[in-house]
Amino acid sequence: MKCIAGLGNPGRKYAQTRHNIGFITIDELLHRNQWKLEKEKFHGLYTIGHMNGEKVLLLKPLTFMNASGEAIRPLLDYYEIAPQDLLVIYDDLDLPAGKVRLRQKGGHGGHNGVRSTIDQLKTKEFNRLRIGIGRPSNAMPVVDYVLGKFHKEELPDVVNGIKRAADACEAWMQTPFSQVMNEYNQ
Repeated sequence: MKCIAGLGNPGRKYAQTRHNIGFITIDELLHRNQWKLEKEKFHGLYTIGHMNGEKVLLLKPLTFMNASGEAIRPLLDYYEIAPQDLLVIYDDLDLPAGKVRLRQKGGHGGHNGVRSTIDQLKTKEFNRLRIGIGRPSNAMPVVDYVLGKFHKEELPDVVNGIKRAADACEAWMQTPFSQVMNEYNQ
């Protein structure tokens, strides 16, 4: 079984914010497969289904962003999913809005949700899918920017990025991650 965890903050207040692009991508996958997040365990809301012939667990941690790993690790342990079969989807300030980048391992790059996941898993060896949210163009504090909603002019790129990210997730169900990286990082 594989696990796709979209990072974000629970609650209506954060629903369509930049920091919740991981949750929004999980919503896209749920919509495509006509699934619902019907299970709750270990501070996570999730479902298990089959996508392109592969059993997959889709997860939204309910711990808030900075403690995401506290929901991811117990579910991986419970379902005996190796970190190499995990894909974490999250926002990236250093990529233009909607740009998608995949990596097989690495550091947290300043992202607290990824930092928590690394700390909990005790490894940096898990797959990542970053979706660009861009940087604030003015003196707005980063925390206000990431917890803000997308601007109208960004939405076409963001929607395309979410769809491309969901396509990459689906491709990973039947293709080695390194090949998915080669295709979707172009």
